[in-house]
Amino acid sequence: MKFIIDNWMLFSIALLSGFSLLLPIIQTGMTQGISTAEAVLMMNREKAVVIDLSEPAEFELGHPVGAINLSLNALEIELNKRVTDKSRPLIFFCQTGGVSAKGVLAAQKLGFTKVYLLGGGLKSWKEANLPLQKA
Repeated sequence: MKFIIDNWMLFSIALLSGFSLLLPIIQTGMTQGISTAEAVLMMNREKAVVIDLSEPAEFELGHPVGAINLSLNALEIELNKRVTDKSRPLIFFCQTGGVSAKGVLAAQKLGFTKVYLLGGGLKSWKEANLPLQKA
């Protein structure tokens, strides 16, 4: 205990470093996402809105039927225009799932209550052999 008191600054830096290393793991666990089967059920039963945060060129190559393509930069402006019911489920995805986690956080800040991330992104959609629509 005397060592910790004498070296409180060093001890604090060690704790902060450890927390910084664990933070990405904790955040990834919180936004792991839903499976493709869960997404299809939400789309069919609850009329979930599917939002693709991929680049427009990637969107044109293929996306789930009825998906809306929005850029992450314009999300806060466009989302309120496109989806007026804030209790309607939103399913965000991109090519692999990395960008869509930021979209989930932005939608939650805007007051949407049912916001989900498609785990694995479009890659998992293709692996499940689910239908794609080309623009």
